[in-house]
Amino acid sequence: MKRANRQTSPSPKPPAARLLRRVLVVSHNAAQRRIFAIQLRRAHYDVHEAASVEEALHLCQRIEPDIVLSDWVMPEQTGLDLCRAFRASARSNYGYFVLLTSARDAEDISRGLEAGADDFLTKPVMQQELLARLAAGERILRVEEELRASNAQLRAALDRLRETQAAIDRDLREARKLQQGLVKERSGRFGPIQLSLLLRPAGHIGGDLVGFFPIGEDRVGIYALDVSGHGVTAALLTAQLSVHLSGSADQNVALRAAQTGTDAVSPAALAHFFNNMMLEEMATDTYYTMIYAELNHATGRLRMVQAGHPHPVLQRADGSVRPLGNGGMPIGVFEKPVFDEIELVMEPGDRLLICSDGITEATNPAGRLLGDDGVEAILRTNAFLGGHVFLESMAWSVSEYCRGERQDDMSAVLIEFLAPAETVPLPAR
Repeated sequence: MKRANRQTSPSPKPPAARLLRRVLVVSHNAAQRRIFAIQLRRAHYDVHEAASVEEALHLCQRIEPDIVLSDWVMPEQTGLDLCRAFRASARSNYGYFVLLTSARDAEDISRGLEAGADDFLTKPVMQQELLARLAAGERILRVEEELRASNAQLRAALDRLRETQAAIDRDLREARKLQQGLVKERSGRFGPIQLSLLLRPAGHIGGDLVGFFPIGEDRVGIYALDVSGHGVTAALLTAQLSVHLSGSADQNVALRAAQTGTDAVSPAALAHFFNNMMLEEMATDTYYTMIYAELNHATGRLRMVQAGHPHPVLQRADGSVRPLGNGGMPIGVFEKPVFDEIELVMEPGDRLLICSDGITEATNPAGRLLGDDGVEAILRTNAFLGGHVFLESMAWSVSEYCRGERQDDMSAVLIEFLAPAETVPLPAR
């Protein structure tokens, strides 16, 4: 009869991916420490022992245990003292603290929780209960570690976002400088006519554009545009339009057309040209409103097209104020748009204000729009001001009306027909 080979089952090994937890066993009773140490090592914990609170705190600083299993009653200092000191110490992660008690009552639990204990075990401790409680502690530690790792990833992502935002802000600041440079002149003088421009984006860059350019000896072209939106798309379109309106004679659409004859181009024809260009050449849903005016500064005659832009406001020399135009359709929306054409003659002392909807649609905290009535009130209130001083006063009034919460770009053109007394230079002193 063959003798059967007796095989001894090897002790289970921890899975390769399992983190070996450090457990610190604290008790003045050496036999109790030894029993716990044997049980925990068999369960594949990295076990360290301390016979006193002082020794335990020293080990905590050196090894940072994941779990502390401490006797409550010990000479000199107690497990409660250790728990308080453990919670007050600086750690890189959370530590799970279990108190061993001889008799558990509500008062003990309350005192232990106040000291920072996570769990309690009543002696004598059964091995199954000990391992079950520590397994529960491990689950809490894993959750804490996952949260800490997620927080670290989130902080890293936020740092990258801040760096990206800083780079974007730098680029936008440079873009703002370039966009402001599109308006090469903020004021101009043509005989008795004085022109003043205001361009103030709501953010770094905007979709408004204002400007003027001379046409021949006695005429000047004046424009104000407001592209839908406030972002990069709007800014790029304003840059392209600025080339068509304020570039060289070869690039400026109005100047190029005017070279074929004195009256070869009209403001309305220019608006139709831009509308066709938007529909045929630009694959975008963006549109814009516009006022383009041609002013004869020798006679004061002004021809103007209104394409969805807010109404220009005329203030006569006698102080009377009235809005002009019926609105017209914006550019880049309809294949056969209807634009509003306006003609008038400016007299000495008159002035014409062209605003974007960032002014007329400015909203106060109650939700009420400034509107045409508000613009007229600003004109009347500041009747004694002119040029850039008037425009700055108007911008301040709009900001005050909005309580500083302006959401849209703000632009304006002020055309003033100076009275003879204003055009005569003062005698030298």
